[in-house]
Amino acid sequence: MEFVIEKTKAFDKWLKNMKDRQGMLAILKRLNRVQLGNFGDYKSVGGGVSEMRVDHGPGYRLYYTIRENKIVFMLYGGHKKSQKNDIKKSKDMAKNI
Repeated sequence: MEFVIEKTKAFDKWLKNMKDRQGMLAILKRLNRVQLGNFGDYKSVGGGVSEMRVDHGPGYRLYYTIRENKIVFMLYGGHKKSQKNDIKKSKDMAKNI
């Protein structure tokens, strides 16, 4: 099953402002795999939001929700140290999609 990926402005801004170019490439590769249905290492964090862990750099986290069983909305991104705040922001965003 293939998925369509939509990005929030917050996710897009976070990704574009990354200073770690290798980390950015790892994330973009991960999103390509998600389009093909391979979500890899992920878990639910509640509120209809899930977290993908990217094994690179400071432990990047990608937060998303799925709608209509085919559209993946990338809500927000962060790393292990900002995880609690990032999850809260992502849950708030998911309510408005």
